[in-house]
Amino acid sequence: MLNKIVLASGNAGKLREFSQLFASWDVQVVPQSDFGVTDADETGLSFIENALIKARHASRISGLPALADDSGLAVDALCGAPGIYSARYAGAGASDEKNNAKLLEALQDIEEKQRSASFHCALAFVRQWDDPVPLVCSAKWSGTILREPAGEQGFGYDPLFFVASEGMTSAELPRERKNQLSHRAQAMVQFELLWQQNMQGADFV
Repeated sequence: MLNKIVLASGNAGKLREFSQLFASWDVQVVPQSDFGVTDADETGLSFIENALIKARHASRISGLPALADDSGLAVDALCGAPGIYSARYAGAGASDEKNNAKLLEALQDIEEKQRSASFHCALAFVRQWDDPVPLVCSAKWSGTILREPAGEQGFGYDPLFFVASEGMTSAELPRERKNQLSHRAQAMVQFELLWQQNMQGADFV
């Protein structure tokens, strides 16, 4: 029997990434929209907490094991902001351009050596909604924030996020290279190890 898990997201890109990862494990990843699951209220104060909230919410409604991720940008000079509010930094439903503009304004008086930042990604998997031992992992990707955007690839804060080792922003990186370096890529590697250690050969519906 092909096992199924629900992805607590409506993001087509995330669905594609996770589907590819699980394909070799005989696990089918289905979007939460297939079960009429609406977005959870992200009331946590950390990426891990919100990932767990989203996974438990999707599992409770769908009746399936669920996987969720929560990610965002933390700027050291702003005490970790925008953090868990990254997607709505400039207000609910704000565009990437508005979020980036607000970030640049907040950092306008901050000198280059103090513009360090990191992208964070947390992944959470629950076997059932009240799973007491969920699989959780997190990863970060360090960089600095530029004074103006550069690059057309990626989304969100990618055009402002400068990766010193590559000499360019995340939005300038080739997709293949970004998929090796990014916070989500690193978290996926960790999650794959956790899955193999805890779930390989598991039978669930």
